This record gives sequence, structure tokens and C-alpha cells, in this order.
Amino acid sequence: MKMLENFSINEFRKDLIGWFENEQRDLPWRQDQDPYKVWVSEIMLQQTRVDTVIPYFENFISKFPTIEALADADEEKVLKAWEGLGYYSRVRNLHAAVKEVAQEYGGKVPNTVEEISSLKGVGPYTTGAILSIAYGVPEPAVDGNVMRVLSRILSVWDDIAKPKTRQLFEDIVRELISKENPSAFNQALMELGALICVPGNPACLLCPVREHCKAFAEGVQKELPVKSKKKAPTAVSMAAVVLQDEEGRLIIHKRPEKGLLANLWEFPNHETILDLQAPKEQLGEFLKREYEVDAKIGQAFTTIQHVFSHLIWNITVFEGKIEGSVAETNTLKLVSLKELEEYTFPVSHQKILKSFLNR
Repeated sequence: MKMLENFSINEFRKDLIGWFENEQRDLPWRQDQDPYKVWVSEIMLQQTRVDTVIPYFENFISKFPTIEALADADEEKVLKAWEGLGYYSRVRNLHAAVKEVAQEYGGKVPNTVEEISSLKGVGPYTTGAILSIAYGVPEPAVDGNVMRVLSRILSVWDDIAKPKTRQLFEDIVRELISKENPSAFNQALMELGALICVPGNPACLLCPVREHCKAFAEGVQKELPVKSKKKAPTAVSMAAVVLQDEEGRLIIHKRPEKGLLANLWEFPNHETILDLQAPKEQLGEFLKREYEVDAKIGQAFTTIQHVFSHLIWNITVFEGKIEGSVAETNTLKLVSLKELEEYTFPVSHQKILKSFLNR
């Protein structure tokens, strides 16, 4: 590979792994190399900061300490243990994949690329992370951290948002990775990106591989990596309502099995159309049409903004009283405040509840 000509691969490996072995963070999933724990941690760490993940990981493993425990668990309990981490498709895919491992592989996480990459939700990065960290297989694990580090080290100016660039970095890692210690090598690249070779303003003077870095030598480390901007998310106006009956019970609704925030519970809400009629009236008509619920909707008590990667919800939240009866179903429930604790809500609706209780 041309860009690796005159690059001291052995010295780079030695400096990188040596730094990692001395400076690595004490993280709960590093206590052993249990493939299941590595797998859970890697799924949690996708799109989520390490400090946020640690208590979730410890709680999740305490509830589901083994493949079998997670495979046998009720989905509602699994979602509840994940509540607040977001990107819930991650845990649904993990749950489905773990069931397959329990049934097809006797509860043992597969140790080949072909088998592990066939599991639901296990892409190239997770495949490489599990195989290298847990099984010592020299397989690349290329995420944003790794692409940022190597784009600077090797002065790569390809757009890291493009799939073909990820493939380029996977090819690079195959050349660079330590065959003797692929676990430490891959974790070291991730750790370097997380602690030192950070976005924007890397701490180059603390970097253990600075002498190998072409971007540092050329003074362009702040300009790399090259990454094209995503399309701006679409803003949507919403109205939600916290409805109580005479006993103080609240109406909650389960979202559909497919799509955004699938199978999570929420307070009744509806996308509002500006210039049509007041959000309160639109919400009242929605309740009658969708749930056959008559309600007296009161004042708005908070507004919540929740940002997804592609969407921004701007939610105006009202309080209200139920007039008449509610026909409960599998997806529409009347629950007490105590019973609410058993249901999994997305972050936006957790915020709605907190505002309602503190109003």
C-alpha cells in the first residue's frame, strides 16, 4: 500500500500498544475478555459516550449476566434496562442476535467473521471489535475514532463520511494491526481517538505516536479528517398531553412495532399542522379519532425539544382530564404513577413526565 511506504509499522505498533498498556482507562468491560460483555459494551458505545455507558453496562450485565439470561428475558425488561441510552434498535437487534446465539451456537459467541457478521445488528466494526478483543483475531475494527486517528497519522484526505473511505481504512488496519496482540492494538487506536486524537483540537504534545504522524509534521492535524456535512434535520411541531382520570391514573400509548422508537411507551401526542387550528384543538380531535377518548385539555405546562439525527421534535405539552371511560387495549393503558416505572419511555417522554411532576 503506497501510503504505508517508508512508514515504520513495527515502531508505530510498539509505541501505540506500549502507551495503551500503561495508560488505558479502567473500564468494566475490560475486566475480562468475555465475548458477550465485549459485545454488549460495543453495542452500547455506538453513538454514546463512555461515561454515559458505564452505569448502563453495569446495570445491564447485573440483570442479564449471560447470553442465556438475555436470550430468555422479556423484551419489556430488556428495553427498560436500556431506557435512556437511545437508539433502541441497537438493543432490539442485540436481543434477537443473542437468541440466535443461544439456539444455534449453544450460547457461545461465534469466533469467525462469517458467523458473527451474520447476526442481526453486527456490522463490520462490531465484528472486528469482538473478534480482536475477545478472541485475538487480527480483524480491523474501524469506527469514527479510528478513521480520525489514521487520517491524521497517514495524512489521508478522503471524505470519511463515504463508505469507500471506511473500506480504505479497513485495508490500512489490516496492514498495521499487530498479529500478536490485535486486542490491544485495536483498543489502543480507539483509546487514542477518545482521549488524545480528539475532534477539532487534538492534544498532540501528549500523543505517544506523534513522531509517526504526518499531519502533525505538516501542521494540518486540525484540518483532518475530511468529513462532509449531513443534511440538516427536519423540524416537526408536536403536541402531547398528560391525561389523568378521576383516580389520577395516566393514559399511555405503545408505539408501533416498526419505525422510530418502536415498541416504546409514550404520552398521547400528535404532529400539529401550523395555520390549521390551535394545537390544543388538533390534539383533542386526534384523541377522539385515534383512541375514542374524550378529554378536557388544559394549559400547556412545558415545551420539549428532542433532536434525532434526521429529525427535531418541538413538543408543546398540555395537561388534561379524561371525560368518560377509556377502552384499554394492549397498546393503550391507564396506569398509576407507580406502575409507570415498569414501562419504557423515550427520553423526550421521560422529560415530559418529569416536568409534569415538577409543575
